[in-house]
Amino acid sequence: MLVPTGIGCAIGGYAGDALPSARLLAAASGCLITHPNVMNGASLYWKDPRIHYVEGYGLDRFATGDWALRSVRQQRIGLLLDAGIEPELRQRHLQVADGCRATLGIEIGPVVTSDLPLGVHLGRGQSGASWGTLERPDSLLRAGERLKAHGASAIAVVARFPDDQGSEALEAYRHGSGVDALAGAEAVISHLLVRQLQIPCAHAPALSPLSLDLQLDPRAAAEELGYTFLACVLVGLSQAPALIQRAAANPSDLVADDLGVLVVPEGALGGEAVLACLERRVPVISVANPSVLEVTSTALGVGSEVLTAGSYLEAAGLVLALREGVAISALMRPLPALKEMNQW
Repeated sequence: MLVPTGIGCAIGGYAGDALPSARLLAAASGCLITHPNVMNGASLYWKDPRIHYVEGYGLDRFATGDWALRSVRQQRIGLLLDAGIEPELRQRHLQVADGCRATLGIEIGPVVTSDLPLGVHLGRGQSGASWGTLERPDSLLRAGERLKAHGASAIAVVARFPDDQGSEALEAYRHGSGVDALAGAEAVISHLLVRQLQIPCAHAPALSPLSLDLQLDPRAAAEELGYTFLACVLVGLSQAPALIQRAAANPSDLVADDLGVLVVPEGALGGEAVLACLERRVPVISVANPSVLEVTSTALGVGSEVLTAGSYLEAAGLVLALREGVAISALMRPLPALKEMNQW
């Protein structure tokens, strides 16, 4: 299940609001692979042994057949803190990590602070999707390499993001429209680490608390519950699959050949994982889930190769039919009679 980050999807464009759909697809499929944008609900989260938490770059490498996924009982999560985080805000994040250790039994440590502030900047592309840059990606990578060298098998990153309280973009997001301005930069951070280190990584932004908003959209409410978004990241990483080179995979590892179906928003079919699945003839279900993108099956010229669903409820039914080997055409009406092919 893919819901690309930073494109303002009606479902999955907010704080973990795609989680109910993910739970449904996990039940329909028996095994769901998805990414942090779907699972991260800020202060809220959901554990399900049928759901595999795989960062977006790692998911692309898996779908193209380069990497395999290996189940683990527990990851040792290294905590990477941006040197640009103020002392009190830094302490809040350390308290969240301690809380997850004491209350949830997650193994966390070591903790490393980057040698320089990472310098996150936010931007918006011509499509309307959010993106971002780092002033010091070298500092991020040095800190990640240090954590891995000291035994971390996964990394949770907390970077200081610009506060934009009172901005039109933030107000629109909190009221249920527009795009998450932070999401694109978050993807840059996690993609860079996973590409370099080949271990699970996910990101939580460090921000000043927001003032009370009486008109808050329910989809944004999970982000209002605490000082940090770190808890969901730590839970997701705690049993995230290890990322293994395909050539070193064991028979029990998940590989691209095991994929039965891909579920993706109808306007977001241009990603690497989607194109890889189309090339491999993996069934693709495009779900009506509006966003700022319009990369549809028609735009790509693959309309006949993609199944369409009006909702994630309908997508779950299609997944179940594929899983059980029920011909989808037999579920539709009218049902045309078979016709014999033309004579030789």
